Amino acid sequence: MSMPDAETDPEQIVTLTADVRTTAETKIAEIQAITGRTKMLALNALIESARVGELGRGFAVVADEVKGVSAEIEQIAQTLNSELSGKAEMLERIGRSIVDQLKGQRLVDLSLNAVELIDRNLFERTCDVRWWATDSAIVDCLASPSEDASAYASKRLGVILSAYTVYLDLWICDAKGTIVANGRPDRYHVRGHSAANAAWFRNAKATADGDEYSVADIAAAQELDGQPVATYAAAIRENGESRGKVLGVLGIHFDWGPQAQTIVEGVRFDGSEAARSRALLLDADFRVIAASDGKGVLEERFDLRTEGRGSGHYSMPDGTVIGFHKTPGYETYEGLGWYGCVVQAPR
Repeated sequence: MSMPDAETDPEQIVTLTADVRTTAETKIAEIQAITGRTKMLALNALIESARVGELGRGFAVVADEVKGVSAEIEQIAQTLNSELSGKAEMLERIGRSIVDQLKGQRLVDLSLNAVELIDRNLFERTCDVRWWATDSAIVDCLASPSEDASAYASKRLGVILSAYTVYLDLWICDAKGTIVANGRPDRYHVRGHSAANAAWFRNAKATADGDEYSVADIAAAQELDGQPVATYAAAIRENGESRGKVLGVLGIHFDWGPQAQTIVEGVRFDGSEAARSRALLLDADFRVIAASDGKGVLEERFDLRTEGRGSGHYSMPDGTVIGFHKTPGYETYEGLGWYGCVVQAPR
């Protein structure tokens, strides 16, 4: 995005106000200097007229009038300086407040856009997991367990992964939590491992019907080479029916890193902002789960001062402005209490 020009950059309000104030003070000072010189000339003229006596009386009247006019001009200049200076300061404060509000609201809007984009993306994941959990190959893998059924289900998961490249792997877990098939067995040797202790497995198994699902916070999955994932899960039910008996759980592992990075790096900063701005996604505990600079992901806890607000902006003592917006959710996806956040250093 191109940089705003002088006519559209709101920062110009403050800059021009300061320039006008400086120019006015300079010109008033010049007027005062001239009236000072005029008064001095009038005083010298009065002295000379007094020295020459009767011949200088007429000139003395003129010199005295010049002195009076100079005094009036000086008084006007002093009043103008006092009134203009105060109003210029007020105008500058108002201008700065307007600019700060505009800049802060822009950061709030950018934060909302980032968290909305990820919510829309993750809403689709909730649809995927509930749909795939009814796939006949996945259901049959648990309803009639066998090597052939597991192999076919694994093949079916592989087909899904070839079309949905945003996933690292898909796992079919039996009712005990044992992984009986996955979509990338050549890459991830997880078959036979247990997911029984995973919250996403337990929560999905406990769902009431096929409309429900579970989701886990972003975490590095050791079984998936330590890569960060967003795991969504749904119960696999008998005959694929919404209220059928729970046979196991389908867990789908969203490839969080590159997907989230694309969103935070895609925040639309203009040319003057990019180098001094940081876009973040924060979880409900303000842990950094994505950062445009790639720093602190899953390690840093950002000190976001929401003061109970769902959105807003504030300034730090050094002039850094922070804007944020809590997830509004998307359609049936309520979100996980995450925040979009933008940190922008002063120029």
